[in-house]
Amino acid sequence: MTQQRGSGFVALLTAVNCFFAFPSAAAMDIPLEVEQLPTITAQSPGAVIALPPEESFAVTCEAKGNPEPEFRWTKNGQEFDPSLDPLLRKEENSGTFVIPNNGNLTEYQGTYRCFAFNKLGTAVSQEIGFMVPKIPKFPKEGFDPFKVDEGQPFILKCDPPKGIPPLQIYWMTMYLQHIEQDDRVSMGLNGDLYFSHVEEKDSRRDYCCFAAFPKIRTIVQKSAMSVVVSPRKSESPDGANSILQRKPSLLTPPGVRSEAVLVKGEDLKLECIAEGIPTPKVEWEKMGHGRPEKFRLENHGKVLVVPGDEQDVGGKYMCKAKNPLGEVVHYFTVTVEEPPEFLVEPQSQLSMIGADVVIKCSVSGSPQPVTTWSVNGVPLQETLSANRKIFDDTIIIQNGQPSDSAVYQCEASNKHGKILTNANIMIMNLYPIILTSDGQEYSAVEDQGVMMHCKVFSSPPSTIFWSKDDSSELVTGPRFTVHDNGSLEIHTIEKGDTGQYTCLAKNLEGTSAIDAMLYVKDPTKIVAPPQDQSILIGTDAQLSCLVEFDESFRGDFELLWQKDDEEISPNNTEHSSRYFLEEGVLHIVNVSHRDQGEYRCVAKTPVDSDAASARLIVLDVPDAPQSVVLSERKNRSVKLRWVPGEDHNSSITEFVIEFEENKWQPGSWRDLQRVPGNHNSAVLDLHGHVGYRFRVYAVNAVGAGPPSKPTERYLTPPAAPDKNPENIKIEGHLPHEMDINWEPLSPIEHNGPGLEYKVSYRRQDVEDEWKEHTVKRHSFVVRNTPTFVPYEIKIQAKNHQGWGPEPKMVTGYSGEDFPSAAPDDVAVEVMNSSMVNVTWKQVPKDKLHGHLGGYRVNWWRMRSLLHSKQSQGERHTAAFPGSRSHGTVSGLVPFSEYSLIVMSFNGRGNGPGSKAVNFKTLEGVPEKIPVFRVADVQKRSISLAWTPPLEPNGILTGYLLEYQLINDTEEAGPLQRVNISKPDTTRWHLRDLEPLSKYRFQLRSCTSMGCGSIVSLESTTLETSLASVHTGISSQGWFIGLMSAIALLTLVVLIACFVNRNKGGKYSVKEKEDLHPDVESQGINDDTFCEYRPPRILEVHAESHTSSAGDI
Repeated sequence: MTQQRGSGFVALLTAVNCFFAFPSAAAMDIPLEVEQLPTITAQSPGAVIALPPEESFAVTCEAKGNPEPEFRWTKNGQEFDPSLDPLLRKEENSGTFVIPNNGNLTEYQGTYRCFAFNKLGTAVSQEIGFMVPKIPKFPKEGFDPFKVDEGQPFILKCDPPKGIPPLQIYWMTMYLQHIEQDDRVSMGLNGDLYFSHVEEKDSRRDYCCFAAFPKIRTIVQKSAMSVVVSPRKSESPDGANSILQRKPSLLTPPGVRSEAVLVKGEDLKLECIAEGIPTPKVEWEKMGHGRPEKFRLENHGKVLVVPGDEQDVGGKYMCKAKNPLGEVVHYFTVTVEEPPEFLVEPQSQLSMIGADVVIKCSVSGSPQPVTTWSVNGVPLQETLSANRKIFDDTIIIQNGQPSDSAVYQCEASNKHGKILTNANIMIMNLYPIILTSDGQEYSAVEDQGVMMHCKVFSSPPSTIFWSKDDSSELVTGPRFTVHDNGSLEIHTIEKGDTGQYTCLAKNLEGTSAIDAMLYVKDPTKIVAPPQDQSILIGTDAQLSCLVEFDESFRGDFELLWQKDDEEISPNNTEHSSRYFLEEGVLHIVNVSHRDQGEYRCVAKTPVDSDAASARLIVLDVPDAPQSVVLSERKNRSVKLRWVPGEDHNSSITEFVIEFEENKWQPGSWRDLQRVPGNHNSAVLDLHGHVGYRFRVYAVNAVGAGPPSKPTERYLTPPAAPDKNPENIKIEGHLPHEMDINWEPLSPIEHNGPGLEYKVSYRRQDVEDEWKEHTVKRHSFVVRNTPTFVPYEIKIQAKNHQGWGPEPKMVTGYSGEDFPSAAPDDVAVEVMNSSMVNVTWKQVPKDKLHGHLGGYRVNWWRMRSLLHSKQSQGERHTAAFPGSRSHGTVSGLVPFSEYSLIVMSFNGRGNGPGSKAVNFKTLEGVPEKIPVFRVADVQKRSISLAWTPPLEPNGILTGYLLEYQLINDTEEAGPLQRVNISKPDTTRWHLRDLEPLSKYRFQLRSCTSMGCGSIVSLESTTLETSLASVHTGISSQGWFIGLMSAIALLTLVVLIACFVNRNKGGKYSVKEKEDLHPDVESQGINDDTFCEYRPPRILEVHAESHTSSAGDI
């Protein structure tokens, strides 16, 4: 708290003095640091009931004040000191005392009042009653049976004992069964059981009245009473008893008129119970207002509940009981009374010296309450004060002085209750005391608000002003509000509001001031909120939340996650195993159904927060359908109903109905029917002679859910087959037979025992009678048929119950034979060096003897055109399915002579071949050179050697040799070309090369059609010294002999390969195979006869024949 300020503070103080004002009195809110009158802060309710289970009973009285209050008690109006009784426990610095439940409580029963006092005055509590209830009991008495004639009215008395209200009455049997109540039999408000007229069924020996006292947790029972109803004998011939009928009369209340008092705040119950035969009906009316619609009726209309919180409920009421024989009425006059209630309650006040103080206590109630005043617990008339005036319900203290400070009590009472209130009147002058700490720091964020506090106590009240940064100017403007409690509120904060603020409080007694510091921070903002997600159960989910906040709050920043408004805590055992946070991301492991919900990310700093939410939806397969039942059962159908299970956020697309039968595949569940997802029933068509069980499962976008529980087993009676065999196949493996096969009916499709098949057939191309055979298997062979003629076939199923439906007729052919004619006019057109086009004339249909499969071309190489010797090479074949008259044959060896034949084929096999046609392929480019090597390396020259291509594919015209300097650099030297025109050349010597340099060599062989593939190698020329060594070695006799032997061996191997290549291998076939090769063992592609190629020895690649100085 500061009382010295600089020049700015002095200027501010001057400005304040210009318009300072204060009221004469203020509401009481005095800090405890200031001397003040006692105030009672806690007291026991109006009644303390000593219930037996409790160990002790506290009579409470607590108060505050300065000096600290002391306490005294009265009991039944007499002084009572709890500290003098050793059995009572007194709490220190408190007026409360505790009565132990030691079995002797009745001596403490009475009315208590607490007085809290210090040197300034005395406060008084309300009266506190301590009640020791007695256990209510019914008197022990025996009852003779009550005998009543049938049809007479009757009342069973309860007469419950007195006890602490509320009281609840029940009529029950000895076996605790409620006595049934209705219009005829009902319980009155006094607890008696009324019978409008008794009937023979009312006879029983155990009518028991139970009285319950909830406050003391006690229920007591009256001795059982017996009622014997004597039946009246009918005097008329038809048994009617007209004597029993009578008009109504009232059992309660007695007389025609009665009065009732409604205490405001408590409901009033008016009761009319009538007797008569037939049982009278009771109607209610408020005189002059008709039927009271808003009022509640109870006890079968016999009780009208008048609400205690409604207006204008006083007046006259009428109940009317009537039956067909007459009516009876009763009038109630209802008077409304109310307990005392303060209209104007005296208020505690703080007034400055010399001011007038007005204390008003205005009370309502009916009857009119008696109001008494006290000062410090002493009746007002027993205290003297010259400046105190009393005017009806008002006390005026003129020119109040500190000595007039006191606690005034106003107490009002009537027969319905008593109320009391204390009013602390403090008269004093006091300079401003600022209760808020000096130097407090506040933080706030832009665009929000902040409240800086300056709580002041003074007398008279102070005027409060705020300034900023020691300025003489007051803080004003639409964004600034100084509240009555002294707090400064700044709306829509700006960065420029940062600074030091001063709160100045002033009254006539002095001034006080405090400082407060305001820091304006950047707002907390979620820049990337979590997004709604739909995720499969069992997978992992991630919810991210990216936040920006003021850097100064880094140590105090919190990022919290909530699920359905409950915080997700890692310490929670349910969350810790599957939830974890990592850099603002909430990870949920192994998502389950209970993880579905709304997730809220909350970013918090000490001054602000931001939040964002996202919905996590868990997808799963549907739950199993429930309540699967069968209905509408017929011989061959049944209706299945079910209740769909939970779809788990993915709509059900379909239901799958499965069945299991106990005869053919017991325990195996199979699909029966599928229905759309918006259906919950299906009619199932069933097979005969099957014991079915059914179950259902649902399917959604996630997958298929679990099946329902199976239904009970449903047995269908035997029936004739519903269908005939399908997929009938008619085949002819032999020329004079026809094989008929079909797909048999499944066991469940038999529909009963004794399944057989009737096979019917006849020729289609001529008039023929149906021939029939009955078989049990699913195949039949028709023998001695003409070759390849059409038949009509039918297959019909039957069992012991009868035949299946009329079968469909299918057409097929008897067995095929080999084609008997070869294609004519076979011609070959050479397309290029490796492809020809073959044409032929188709075989006539009558020579095919079966279904045409297509045409097959067989060809073989006769010789290379480089040689005159012929030798038949490998046979190749190509098949052309369907009705064709041409085909293309590729993959031929260029510059060769070939021969080919064409034949047709059907399901039986190949027909005879056509006459052989010879043709020659055109010249092509040679194959790759098989051997290319370095023969000699010198300083400026290299010798190269090679062998001719194994397949020149024409007449060799020479070789193309290319070379260039490379030397492992990015740029190669110019490409040099050498055309070698002599085809028999196999060695070449290159001169004028760079010493110690690397070269790449490429060689191709050529015909008139062009050059073949490149073969390449690399080699490096030598230095001078190494070249001389190399020359010396090559001139030695042994070296020359070794190289000659190697060359000779190589030549022998090459000649052997070449001879074998031209010879082509032996191919021995029988004439029958040439004419009728087996169609089943031959493929349709060219790969059926694989061409044999001899191994190419000494084939050299550039990388494996690179020579260098190091090699030598």
